[in-house]
Amino acid sequence: MRKLILLCLAVASPLALAATPECTKADKAQWQDQGKFQEQLKSEGYQIKTFKVTKGNCYEIYGHDKDNRKVEIYYDPVSGKPVKEKVQK
Repeated sequence: MRKLILLCLAVASPLALAATPECTKADKAQWQDQGKFQEQLKSEGYQIKTFKVTKGNCYEIYGHDKDNRKVEIYYDPVSGKPVKEKVQK
């Protein structure tokens, strides 16, 4: 029984870490304009391959940063601040 519990925990843990973050519960009227937000990121040197709104109410981008590293970043659409980042080195 203990082995079964440990196995379940080992399988469930990576899934919990891979979950999409919850960025905001604010009304969408308070969110930054998607187009302007993307333009701001581009002016900072980001190359956006994919931009989407997640189920967790985040702006999510896939692309490259100014150093040409591959990135996946979740942003709070109200504040514009990154909530979760994955940068390939």
